[in-house]
Amino acid sequence: TAVRKKTTAAKAGAKPRKSPPRMPKAINAGIAAAFDKQAGDVVIMDLRKASSFTDFFVLCTGQNMRQVKAIAEAIETTLKKDGLKPSLVEGYNKAEWVLLDYFDFIFHVFTPSTREFYGLERLWGSAEKIPVTE
Repeated sequence: TAVRKKTTAAKAGAKPRKSPPRMPKAINAGIAAAFDKQAGDVVIMDLRKASSFTDFFVLCTGQNMRQVKAIAEAIETTLKKDGLKPSLVEGYNKAEWVLLDYFDFIFHVFTPSTREFYGLERLWGSAEKIPVTE
């Protein structure tokens, strides 16, 4: 039936959907772990076309410092099961912004006010933003 739907859409003159960018599977695993800890406002920023030191940023928000820590821990634990360790972890003690750097992608876990203050979405405005829903 999937083939029929595509054919029907094509006949109706519908524009083909833009396929999502290819990204490491670990990003999806990390996002799932973040959602398990009730992370909000999850966005992937595709930096491959921007001049950058990594391919993807994954941004998410926890409502308070305790939740930010829980989200960061869940991401790190999940990816560790897949044999991945971050090359750098910053901000864990203050837990207003925890950064987990995995070279090809970086998870940023913020409190709402810290995310708004630093505005990575604005700073990296040339990056494609990919909203993520649970």
